[in-house]
Amino acid sequence: MSDHAVLHVKGRVLVGPEDVRDDLWVVGGRITYERPAARDVRTVEGWVLPGLVDAHCHVGLDTHGPVPEDVSEKQALTDRDAGTLLIRDAGSPSDTRWIDDRDDLPKIIRAGRHIARTRRYIRNFAHEIEPDELVAYVAQEARRSDGWVKLVGDWIDREAGDLTACWPREAVEPAIAEAHRLGARVTAHCFAAASLRDLVESGIDCIEHATGLTEDLIPLFVERGVAIVPTLVNIATFSRLADGGESKFPRWSAHMRRLHERRYDTVRAAYDAGVPVYVGTDAGGSLAHGLVAAEVAELVTAGIPPVEALSATAWGARAWLGRPGLTEGAAADLVVYDGDPRADVRVLAAPRRVVLNGRVVG
Repeated sequence: MSDHAVLHVKGRVLVGPEDVRDDLWVVGGRITYERPAARDVRTVEGWVLPGLVDAHCHVGLDTHGPVPEDVSEKQALTDRDAGTLLIRDAGSPSDTRWIDDRDDLPKIIRAGRHIARTRRYIRNFAHEIEPDELVAYVAQEARRSDGWVKLVGDWIDREAGDLTACWPREAVEPAIAEAHRLGARVTAHCFAAASLRDLVESGIDCIEHATGLTEDLIPLFVERGVAIVPTLVNIATFSRLADGGESKFPRWSAHMRRLHERRYDTVRAAYDAGVPVYVGTDAGGSLAHGLVAAEVAELVTAGIPPVEALSATAWGARAWLGRPGLTEGAAADLVVYDGDPRADVRVLAAPRRVVLNGRVVG
């Protein structure tokens, strides 16, 4: 399609779960619902969603740490071709700002670099600091990011032989307050329960993974409006991780198995109570990119209704991140499918067309 051609997208345009329209047009890379006077028109047909959101993804990162730009590009292209057109990058040591200049790559909302306790996270991933430095590092990443900061809330303590909280309450409370003062939201990696109360009562905005969420803590999450991003495709690896650590850290291994066994019950209980739940894959560490459809399917397996699981990667996720969907004048970022994803979320695994910034790119 030429830069001046009009794209006519017709079929079933899911502006919202119940707001279904027959057509939209793309003019100058923007969405309009007013039929334009144009001769050069390309038509795409099918079931249409706004570009999907992966709210926990790492572009520019692999198991060893930062990666070269060509690897970052491949990661972003893999996500794009899976229909992910908006990424909340939940921590990366790489500078990926160059991606913002590419109109063929997904849009990224960055949380800066992870902030972890010294020797309490994966090597080469994070700033590794002590509690008295936390406010300063949170301020630094808040200024560098796109409105988010990522903490590592818990990790294995080798002396304890299990997951323990990384930060004392007196460190996280002023750090989160400083992020909010600078206009940034804060999220944290948390597998266990130990750090959750202090983080939530200190004003955190989101918890990643949230496998340690318990019945007594769920009402606190609801009261404070704290969202979770369960990353169930990542939690599926817990059994393998537990097997690998069995001989050296048996308490940790047993803990990881318990978290894995109740993962679906944890997510369903949170959702049923009213905790906001969003889709994230945790791609870029040890997981492959392009898993957004698999994560939506996992949320459905956990007991979240299909339309709500879709919203967690589409309408609701975009609203949470402050980005538009299929609205008049918005950038034309959309995905076209052969079937109704509200009826069967498995259709997300096979996009018919991917449109980014008004161009058919896949």
